[in-house]
Amino acid sequence: MAPRRGRIFSSDLRDSRPMEPITQAFAQQFSREWIDAWNAHDLDRVLSHYADAFEMSSPMIVQIAGEPSGRLCGKDQVGAYWLKALRMIPALHFEWIATLAGIDSVAIHYRGANGRLALEVFHFGPGRRVVKAFAHYAE
Repeated sequence: MAPRRGRIFSSDLRDSRPMEPITQAFAQQFSREWIDAWNAHDLDRVLSHYADAFEMSSPMIVQIAGEPSGRLCGKDQVGAYWLKALRMIPALHFEWIATLAGIDSVAIHYRGANGRLALEVFHFGPGRRVVKAFAHYAE
């Protein structure tokens, strides 16, 4: 069978409908909305971009949530971690640097807490909701 071209399929096995590749315009809009939601400290708005059962991976999860794997699953677990982070860093502010678009992903490069360089990669599934997110930080 020949490979399909021009479309990719969601990594969410419950929904195998074709998903159009991410455009730079979508990536830019997502990054603006995501950064604005974080800078407003509006956790509901931040979480609205994610699927209910999404997976988050971050070195900060080890430090803040005490989860040695650095991974959390679902809006409840990740939301509790982010709420704790916002309480620990009340002046949290993100400064956008760049947005990059992939086939089914977006990467946002920004300055986070205390001016620390960060890069987050978001993999999208059905409804253009994030199903996996990976945070990376400079020392």
